[in-house]
Parts: sequence; C-alpha cells; structure tokens
Amino acid sequence: MSAMDRRLITHANWTLLAFTALLFLVGVANLYSASGTRIEEGITVASFFQKQLVWGGAGLVCMIACTLFDYRHLRTLALPFFALSILLLLLVPVVGKTVYGAKRWLDLGLFSLQPSEMAKLATLLLGATLLSRYKEPLSGLEFCLMLALISLPCLLIFIQPDLGTTLLIMFLLGGIILYHGLKKYVLKACFLLLPPLLPLVWLFLLKPYHKERILTFLDPSRDLQGAGYHITQSQIAIGSGQMWGKGFQGGTQSLLRFLPEKHTDFAIAVFSEEWGFFGCIVLLALFCCFLLCIINTARSAKDHFGSLLCAGVFFYFFLQILINIGMVIGLMPVVGIPLPFVSYGGTATIVNFIMLGLVLNVSMRRFMFKTN
Repeated sequence: MSAMDRRLITHANWTLLAFTALLFLVGVANLYSASGTRIEEGITVASFFQKQLVWGGAGLVCMIACTLFDYRHLRTLALPFFALSILLLLLVPVVGKTVYGAKRWLDLGLFSLQPSEMAKLATLLLGATLLSRYKEPLSGLEFCLMLALISLPCLLIFIQPDLGTTLLIMFLLGGIILYHGLKKYVLKACFLLLPPLLPLVWLFLLKPYHKERILTFLDPSRDLQGAGYHITQSQIAIGSGQMWGKGFQGGTQSLLRFLPEKHTDFAIAVFSEEWGFFGCIVLLALFCCFLLCIINTARSAKDHFGSLLCAGVFFYFFLQILINIGMVIGLMPVVGIPLPFVSYGGTATIVNFIMLGLVLNVSMRRFMFKTN
C-alpha cells in the first residue's frame, strides 16, 4: 500500500462510520421486531429485516465505490446525472409500477428503482456544482436560477404523488443555498413573499388528500378511523412505552397490527414502544453525533465544492430525521418521509450510503490540495 493510500485511510471519518453502523444495526433489529414474514396478495414475502441487510450490503459497496475517486470529478458528471434522473422521472408515469395508489417505481425485474431517490442525489450534486462557482452570496437573479433548477424534478415527483420527497428536495437545495449565502435583500424578499404564497399553495397546488392530512394534523380526532388513524395509533404506541419501554418484541401496537406502516414511516413508533423514552433519547443522541460528524467534515473541507457537498448531505439527513420524528409524534403532518437507516427502504438505503460515501471522500482528501 502506497503512502498516499495510507494517508487516505488515516483521514477517513471512522467516527462517522461507527455511528452509521450503530444506526443501521438498530434499524435492522427494529425491523426484525416490527415485520417478520408477511403475506401480500397470497404471496409470501421475505422479512423486511432480511431484505434490509441485502440493501445495506449493496449500499456499503456503493459507499466504498464513492471513496475511490477524487470527488472534484463529480462536477463534470453532475449535469449528465441530473439529466438521467429527469429522464427516469419522465418514464415513471408511462411505465411505472403503482403501489398503494402511487406510481413512483420502475420495475427492473430483480428489484424496483425509485427515481425520486436518485433525484435527491442529482439535485445535491448539481446544486453544489453551480454554487461552488459563486464566490459571493447569491444575488436575486442567481437565486431565481437556482430555484428554476429544482422546478422540473419537484413537479414530476409531486404529480406521482410524493409530497414528502418534493419538500425534501426543496429544503435540501434551500439548505445549501443558505449555507453558501444570500444577499440580505434576497433573504428579506423571501421572508416577505412567503406568507402571501401559502394561501395560493393551499388553493391551487395541494390536492384534497394533502389538505386532509394537514387538517388531521391540526385535529387528529376529526377522523380517527380514517386520515387520523396513523398518527393516533403512533401516539398510543409511543405513549405506552413510557420511560423504559416494553422490551424487545414486546410492543402490543406492533404485534397486534394496530400500527400501520410500522416498517417504514412509523418505524420509530415501534422502537419507542419497545424501548421507551430512555431508548429514544439514546437514539436521538446517536443521530446528533452522526450529524455532528458530517457538519464537522463540511467545515474542514479544503474547497468550497466539498464543503457544499457535505453541507447538502447534512441537510439531507437532518430534514428527514426532523420531519419523520415530528410526523410520528404529531408535531408535523404525515408526508411519508422515512427515518434514515431505521425505516425500511431499498433505493433509499443505497442513496443514504452513497451520501455518506461523498462525505467520507471529502474527509479522506482534505489534506491533498490547498484551499480554493
């Protein structure tokens, strides 16, 4: 092994890897408790925790692959990859597979691909590439151009329909824009224009079921057997865990199948019922340490592009954690955003590991060139 290779390994963010491994193992154990073997339309489906292990292995390979090249080369690939993600999103309405009333997946035979997950990564790469070219905070025109960047993928994802991913992509790009900087007059204009736009969004963009979710969030008791069922059962599960929980595989809400989507969006409700308030504090501490490692890498990066990449990954994970936990405990409307490494998801798991690979890449190469 050459001296350069040894330096790359030495500068890897081993602390981040350790926290990632802990979170993934917690997620697999939680899925083991929550799922088991299920039957869908008369066909026996493998347990979710087994499938998650397979996706985790594939994600690990992708993460390692993302550390084998200089991340600065991604600037030349950002636009073609973004174009590819748009093409796949355009194919979804035509040949996509419908699951639970939403057409979001492309059936590739051995597995299903969710192009909206690729769009998150593509938006991050192109956004970081464009922002790295600006040395000063963005002007009004530059800010509008950045917003135009996400208009097409957000529209294509919104009509699938997938409001959660649409919001996540918007917030992800907004996060790295704020990290880069806006001129003061642009920031003031955003604060002034946002409140008048909200009624227009409610009247013309949100579909009836979106409005129902928001109204149910404000008053879950208005439809306990319908739109309010998910959040009500989630709160019952979390509350029944009390301080120390009911123990591994001891959650009644999960075992008796009162809690819907317990392997995906509401996975933390299963965890809360089994491990209680104390277990949730430990899990949140793991997430905080995980996020701290990422933002520290962003601050120590030696070029603006690398710093923006890591900042984008930070916002990507932070927003998912914030929205999912807020949704499960009733502080936010239900929008269908999974909890990273804890909720089940194939394409999402691979994208999560690819994002981490980008952070590791920046960390490993921070000594190789001067600040620009």
